[in-house]
Amino acid sequence: MKVEMRDICKSFGKAAVLDGVSLSVQAGEIHALLGENGAGKSTLMNILGGVIQADSGSIAIDGKEVKFFSPVDSLHAGIAFIHQELNLINDLAIYENMFIGRELKKKNGFLDSKAMIEKTKQTFDRIGISLDPCLPVRSLDASYKQIVEISRAMMMNASCIIMDEPTTSLTEPEIRRVFSLMRDLSAQGVGIIFISHKLGEVLDICSSYTVLRDGKVVASGKTQDVTNAELAFYMVGHKIAGGGSKKTCVRGKEMLRVEGYGDHKYFNDISFSAHASEVLGITGLLGDGRSELFLSIFKAGLPADGKLFLAGKETTFISTSDAVQKGVAYLPRNRKENAIVKDMTILENASLASLAKYRKLCFIDRKREKRDFEKHVSNLHIKMESGDDLITNLSGGNQQKVVLSKWLNTEPKVLVLDNPTQGVDVGAKEEIYEIIEKLAASGVAVIVLSSEAQEIVRVCDRAIVMFHGSVVGEVSGADMNEHMIMRLATGEKIERGASV
Repeated sequence: MKVEMRDICKSFGKAAVLDGVSLSVQAGEIHALLGENGAGKSTLMNILGGVIQADSGSIAIDGKEVKFFSPVDSLHAGIAFIHQELNLINDLAIYENMFIGRELKKKNGFLDSKAMIEKTKQTFDRIGISLDPCLPVRSLDASYKQIVEISRAMMMNASCIIMDEPTTSLTEPEIRRVFSLMRDLSAQGVGIIFISHKLGEVLDICSSYTVLRDGKVVASGKTQDVTNAELAFYMVGHKIAGGGSKKTCVRGKEMLRVEGYGDHKYFNDISFSAHASEVLGITGLLGDGRSELFLSIFKAGLPADGKLFLAGKETTFISTSDAVQKGVAYLPRNRKENAIVKDMTILENASLASLAKYRKLCFIDRKREKRDFEKHVSNLHIKMESGDDLITNLSGGNQQKVVLSKWLNTEPKVLVLDNPTQGVDVGAKEEIYEIIEKLAASGVAVIVLSSEAQEIVRVCDRAIVMFHGSVVGEVSGADMNEHMIMRLATGEKIERGASV
């Protein structure tokens, strides 16, 4: 099936989001759709997926013009859309989510749960995933929720699949498994539109690309004819500075120390310290327990045993609010479920954690609130129309920047960033790295949790590596490289002084 989008235009109010965009995907082609956050990628795919309608332009399938007025229309035409923000219902079982809107029924009209469970198992077997279809979705971590979404699209036998950032929350083995499946589908004639900010993945899996910038196509062609650096240049319009600019860290006094921390489920006997003016990395593979560790410290996870010291004094956080008041801020990894309030505006989300400082008798000092927010908009380069718009109007990367601004607004002494560049484009990543470095230089103890060894090496002064809930090593200096980090993260025991 050949899918063509011709001269697509779309505006929201006075803002032109797409201006004459054309895109063509052949049967069996894996086509990368690239661009910075806010470039128009999601809007273009929402039009193809029937979520919204274009102001002008046309869509054709195998040369025949079609119109989609709803996602059902698009699906019936053979197009499946795996959205960046997962569309799963936590309170339902996996197999129930797999069949939402197209449930199988027995002759008597009752749901045929047995048949749906069996078909779900068959789909999982095809992908090579070991999951119980009867598990509630809420029991899954982000990586397996993504796999359920991908499996659901596979089950629909779509001829064209849109994958919006499908690997963001996946481990390396899971990514390889998904890529293997994508290649199999491509060989069967299925066209795939692959949206990703990971340019290495794009060059690995995609045969062609289209780059959007400010709602227009600025480049397109075959991936074999382009480099990672050239794609990044097309996306942002200038060269990316890249790593290597980080200055030598002169760390200050100890700001946070954890001794013998363990919840006896996700992590055990964890000890570490973080100092002012340094960026400490905590890394490993997904499932290593680092997120659960800091959720527990921040009083947003399971209770744990152990001691906690803040600026040299033993302390206990009664609640997350207490942690914030004492100078600790935590940006969680799951933006949709744990970081934003979808029914609130951009401005309200940005000031949610620091309302106390804007309190004026029984009212909120809106002028000061807006003034502080505008500083963050400028410093973080948040692309938006108005702070009074709902936060869901923003792209995923710009939502992430708003969440970061929310915690920066609390003026923390210790800032924990769990996967801070998830869903963020290459240009914005460097901006966030520079912000992290400036925060550390100003005396903040910054802790970065990330599965990306390259990110840890780029932004951190030293890093603690975890494996199956335990600390297995610490790297710094010459040992601070991707090879050593991955060896530790996969459980390899390395003697001090061993060659890497």
